Amino acid sequence: MPHPVRTVRRSTLGLRAARLSLLLGLLLAVVLASIALGARDIPPDGVWKALTAPTGTEDDLVVRGLRVPRTLFGLVVGAALGVGGALMQGHTRNPLADPGILGVTQGASFAVVLSISALGVADVRGYVWFAFAGALAAGVVVFLLGSGPSGPTPVTLALAGAAVSALMNGLVSALVLLDRQGLDAFRFWQLGGIAGREPVVLWQLLPFLLLGLALAAFNATGLNALALGDDVARSLGHRVAATRVVGLVAITLLVGGSVAACGPIAFVGLVVPHLARALSGPDHRWLLPFAAVLGAAVLLAADVVGRVVARPGELPVGIVMALVGAPVFIALVRRRKPVRL
Repeated sequence: MPHPVRTVRRSTLGLRAARLSLLLGLLLAVVLASIALGARDIPPDGVWKALTAPTGTEDDLVVRGLRVPRTLFGLVVGAALGVGGALMQGHTRNPLADPGILGVTQGASFAVVLSISALGVADVRGYVWFAFAGALAAGVVVFLLGSGPSGPTPVTLALAGAAVSALMNGLVSALVLLDRQGLDAFRFWQLGGIAGREPVVLWQLLPFLLLGLALAAFNATGLNALALGDDVARSLGHRVAATRVVGLVAITLLVGGSVAACGPIAFVGLVVPHLARALSGPDHRWLLPFAAVLGAAVLLAADVVGRVVARPGELPVGIVMALVGAPVFIALVRRRKPVRL
């Protein structure tokens, strides 16, 4: 007779696998829409010919030169921001945390604008290191400021993140007032987007983002233990400090690389983990893959919406995500009560 616990586990595993498969199918549909739709729609047969047998037509140039790189940026950056947000919420045990709300995105943005304005760094291979340093510094400062005598709480972390974000934004504003080049950089980082990025930028940043995703996967088991409390995690043999360091490095790589590539795109790291958790449950071994797929799908869908609603122009994906994410954030705040960690 089958063991009832094993039967339930197999049923849960099968349900999660089926849901993940459906999400992958949804992501494929969004990818096709991202390639086909825009200021000028391209029919499916035109997309297929451009991808498999290009002849140099205008449709071929649009698909291969503009929309395919743009879609690849959306896939990689969306997955990175979704996983980064899930890690942030797991390590802070704060359901309202994301890299933007806790100041990590603003720290990376300020570091990049500073490198461009003050140091004259103009290549992604140079300012990506500043993005990583700024993200790491902001994350550390927020954790230190949000940790009182009894440890961090969701409220103190959110307040510390708001303070750091305001400081970083003020410093960026001061820089761009002094330098025209800094103003151009500020516009880039402030809006955030995946349009017009050169493919070489993605290939330069891809190793760092892949390393961040690998560290996140390695961090999943430790995060499950931390969800039970630090003392319980230690009693189960987990090294709490090492788990938090690995998570912080992963968040830094994912968020810093994403900001270096596309500027700050808000709310992906907040909304996506909640959607993923509703489908996968709290187990981070499943939550993180769900967050990666959903992050890519949500970011690409927002980009497609920005192209369609503003034809023949377009809205940057950062604006679309802000319009969608802000109401979701307000709803989450109203639903939840502060809980001490």
